[in-house]
Amino acid sequence: MSENLLDAAMEPVASSADDIPEKFRDVETGKLRVDALLKSYRELEKRLSQRFAPPGADAPEEERIRFRRAIGVPDSPEEYAVEAKHEMCGADPAINAKLHAAGFTCEQVQLVYDLAAERLLPLIAEAAADYEAQKQVAKLAQEFGGDEQFRRIAPQIAAWGRANLAPPVYEALSTTAEGVLALHRMMAKGEPSLVREADAPDAVDEAALRKMMRDPRYWRSREPEYVKRVTDGFKRLFGQG
Repeated sequence: MSENLLDAAMEPVASSADDIPEKFRDVETGKLRVDALLKSYRELEKRLSQRFAPPGADAPEEERIRFRRAIGVPDSPEEYAVEAKHEMCGADPAINAKLHAAGFTCEQVQLVYDLAAERLLPLIAEAAADYEAQKQVAKLAQEFGGDEQFRRIAPQIAAWGRANLAPPVYEALSTTAEGVLALHRMMAKGEPSLVREADAPDAVDEAALRKMMRDPRYWRSREPEYVKRVTDGFKRLFGQG
């Protein structure tokens, strides 16, 4: 009967005693010592796991350096190659030294700078904008005679600007102290028709005076000169002037 070649191919190949290392061979029988092989494997596995574990505080410096190199930490902080995402977040030697002492890899150091550019820069820009806005508000308060006076007239300027100017123009002027002062000067001049009526008291009539009274300068801010014009107009109209 012929031999089944497939079965023969799947049968384990017998090892001779010479193929077994001496420490795994039984000296009497020459056979493989499974217990010794298993023990050796477990010791090897333990060494491999310890090799990639962080060295302890009392570990030799050579072991610490070997471990740091294995995980990607350069030998010195000068070897960090940082690609700055913004000119304000470039590599800093002092920071790199601290990161190196903490065992940061090149990839981790790059991530630190990337996060600074992504998260810190917007916060810095926002803080700078708030600080500048506070300076501009303080300047306006000084121009108008104090915080209370500016808070009182600011809504009037805003209402006039929105009602009489194109939105882009109003937005541009309202972002600086100089722009707000320009808005106030334009508002103080009033509508051309009202200014002409106030400048020509002999031709004024009651309807024009009533219209002037609806102007915020009369009923809200009570600007003395404007109120006087309205008062004088009524006096002239009813023969009291």
